[in-house]
Amino acid sequence: MLKHILVALALVVLAGGPAQAFHCPADMAKIDAALAADPKLSPEQLEEVKALRSAGEALHNVGDHAQSVQVLARAMTILGIH
Repeated sequence: MLKHILVALALVVLAGGPAQAFHCPADMAKIDAALAADPKLSPEQLEEVKALRSAGEALHNVGDHAQSVQVLARAMTILGIH
């Protein structure tokens, strides 16, 4: 599963586009808050959310904000937050 996430991340990095940079930190904060609240996720889902959160931050840090927002949105969907 992690291999699939890494492949998806590589594709995401290659398909980047512009977006507002401030959106990424807000999404990361929402994910962090949800993780701190001990969400009822399977170990696999928890691992995927953490990987997506990390990937989203990495994309944000290299300036690929559009893809960061997409990756972080997948993590938020798993967590059931918007």
